[in-house]
This record gives sequence, C-alpha cells and structure tokens, in this order.
Amino acid sequence: MTLPAMQDDAATRPPRIGLLDTARGVALIAMASYHFTWDMEFMGYLAAGTAETGWLKIYARTIATTFLFIVGISLVLSSNPEIRWPSFWKRFGMIAAAAVVISIATRIAMPEEWIYFGILHCIAVLTLIGIVFIRLPLAFTLIATLALFAAWITDIFGPPGLLRSSLFDPRYLAWIGLAVMPERSNDYVPLFPWATPFFAGLSLASIALRTRLPHRLAAIGTGSWWPARLGRHSLAFYLIHQPVLIGIAYGLFLLVPPAKPDPAETYLKQCNAACVMQEGKALCRSFCQCTLGKLQAQSLFTPLQAGEIDGQNDERVQTIAAECSAEAD
Repeated sequence: MTLPAMQDDAATRPPRIGLLDTARGVALIAMASYHFTWDMEFMGYLAAGTAETGWLKIYARTIATTFLFIVGISLVLSSNPEIRWPSFWKRFGMIAAAAVVISIATRIAMPEEWIYFGILHCIAVLTLIGIVFIRLPLAFTLIATLALFAAWITDIFGPPGLLRSSLFDPRYLAWIGLAVMPERSNDYVPLFPWATPFFAGLSLASIALRTRLPHRLAAIGTGSWWPARLGRHSLAFYLIHQPVLIGIAYGLFLLVPPAKPDPAETYLKQCNAACVMQEGKALCRSFCQCTLGKLQAQSLFTPLQAGEIDGQNDERVQTIAAECSAEAD
C-alpha cells in the first residue's frame, strides 16, 4: 500500500546536482590551500600575520562565504518535499560532534587561540535555525535574508560600532558576532555576518524549487568529476586535511628549517594586523612604528619579544602605547 507513495515521494525529490558537489569540492581544495598557507606561517616559512592580511584574508572570507552559501542550498534540497528527520539529525549530530572535537583538540594544542566557534560550529547552529525557516512561508526567509544583508552593509559602511558592543566580547557571547574585540581564535566564524550567505542560499534554493532549475542543473552532469566526489565527503575531508597538511609542513621544517625572521619586521606585521581591526591602516602604521622605536630605545623590545615582560600589565609598555597612540592621532 505504501510503495506507490514512496515512489511518488522519490519522484518529487530534487535531483542530486553534480554541479553543486563540484562547487563544494573546489571550495574544499581552496580551503586546504589556505590552511596550508597558515601552516607554513605557523612553521616560520612565512612572516607572522601573512594568512590574516591582504589578498589571503579576502581569499579566506570568499571560501567561507561559498561554503555557507552551499550549506544553505543543500539544506533546502535535502529537506524537500519533506524533512527526513532521521537523516537530518544524523547529519547535524556528525557536524556538531566534529565541532566539539575541533574545540577540544585546539584547546589542548593551542590554548591561547583555540577554536571556540569556527565554521563547523557556525554550520551546526545555522542548520538548526535554517530548518525552522524551511518550515515557514518563503516570505519569512526572504525578509530575514534582506535584513541580514542590510545589517552587513551597515556594519561595513555605517558608523563604527553601531551594531557592535564590547558586551559581546567574551567567548560565551562572541559567537553571536556583535563583539568589538572578540577573544582570538584560529577559526572565528560567528553567526553575524556569516548567516548572510547561508540565508542567501536558503532563499535562492527555495525560489529555484518553484522552477525547473534544479533539474536543468542536474542535467549538466558533473557528478562523476573528482571534485564532485570529494564534495560528497566534505566533513571527512575537513577533519582529515589539516593534520595531513601540518604533517607535511612539519616534515619540511625538519628537512629544510626556515630562516629566522627579523624580530622587528615580525612585530610590525603582528601589531598592524591587530590594530587594523579597529583603526585605519595609516594610523596603525604610524602607531606600530612609533612603539617599535620607543621599545628599542628603552631596551624593552627584546625582553618583550622573549616573554620576559607582560605587555598588558607593564607600566612602561603601556606608557609607550599611550604616547604613540596620541602621536598617531
């Protein structure tokens, strides 16, 4: 009695879109290339701050945007014509468990910059939020998408601090994305603004289901390409690739050790990377050059770099920072 109904349900499901798997696979490869840059910086082959500045910063954000956009599309497609709850909770459980493993592992390996809310954490939470919107009329998803875009544009081009507050700086609130100076992490992907590409994917896929677009895209037929096959195992790739890349970088470190970087140059790059999160590039360049000169003049630079001085609590360092801040202004 149920066989015809099951056949009808299978017939109305959106077809598997090989082009989407291919896009996910390409994004995974791009992510791995960026992470290897980070690994090479960590091992000392690249100057400190290289992976967090310039075109690499844009590259990383483009990769994250692509992933979350695809996650939004995939959630809609996998939940049509109805949500298959066992599959949904299994998929969510795997992502959430992987996020917890990442947090525990990085908390042990790098306690100062551990991943308390990275891209897997963001995907897990957005999956729960997205499944609610899928069950609502499309108008709610479109309104939420437009509101997120408006908030994102305001955050970039509006008055500084309009949407942000230091109350959100602690880790237990920083995941929301409204922090002014969140605690450092090697992978920080808060809900705002990263829910924006996710909701864009939800909206686009929901609209596309009302047309023949999914079937047209499925007919392109890239599902047999190796990036598509890789894209169908994205979680496994995410968990495995970084240990492999770190192992390669460490092997290079043992065979061909990197040249020791110039401490002054390293300081300037780190100082500028931290400063530009709040101030303009010109002001930061002046401030960092000023602090470097004064620290060297007072013979504080070497012990500060060696960790013999606590820069956050040392009055001499704080005085230099205040003087240079006033001069830069």
